[in-house]
Amino acid sequence: MNNKSTVTIEMFYTLTCPNCKILKRMLDEVLPQYGDKFQLRRSLANSPMGMVRTMRLGIHSVPTLLINNKIIFRSVPKKEELINTLNSFINH
Repeated sequence: MNNKSTVTIEMFYTLTCPNCKILKRMLDEVLPQYGDKFQLRRSLANSPMGMVRTMRLGIHSVPTLLINNKIIFRSVPKKEELINTLNSFINH
């Protein structure tokens, strides 16, 4: 079994969004426990590239968290929910 497959997490955020800061802090706290199993990308939703991607993906609010290009959370999850979701992606 190959454990080298990295799961991509993408967080869409804006600079003025207070909930985005909460989710960012939560990810910064939780992700190090998983080593290199996850790769986190942050995308500024109101940048030109971010706007194109949010329209294409149907994202209308931030924070939005995608895992492997699927929308998983459209708001700040409870820490427990986030951890359970991350675990489900690595414990197939």
